[in-house]
Amino acid sequence: MPDAEEAVAVCYVVKLDDKNLGNLGAFSSCDGLGCEFVMEQREEGGNNGMVWQLPTRIKYSNIKLSRPVTEASSQITKWFAGMAGGIERKTATIEARTLDGTVIASWSLEGVVPVRWSGPQLSPDSPKVATETLELAHHGFLSPAKKG
Repeated sequence: MPDAEEAVAVCYVVKLDDKNLGNLGAFSSCDGLGCEFVMEQREEGGNNGMVWQLPTRIKYSNIKLSRPVTEASSQITKWFAGMAGGIERKTATIEARTLDGTVIASWSLEGVVPVRWSGPQLSPDSPKVATETLELAHHGFLSPAKKG
């Protein structure tokens, strides 16, 4: 029997801090949530027993979200079209939700920009589900708000 604390997500809902765009809808997969420290190695003269590992900067990977095409797909093309006049970074939240809509985890991202959108491959020869993929870049995670 699964533990009540396990995170079994069914969908990932993406929300932007933009009144005109707001909710980008639910995605069936989310890949790339993560970060890493870039390490610099330094050798110390006269100390042959070790090499210093120094963290230099933190690097955030791009996030790829995929789903079948829905009515919410127009929000993504609207976002890209709005960037033609200049790039404006947004704050976004990705919520992992269960089938009944319960939020089991969320990540707030700062400095979000869309990197790439791939629409469906439409072909009468292949009756597959029309899917789309959205790739986002960001400047890091926002600290969760303190409760109380």
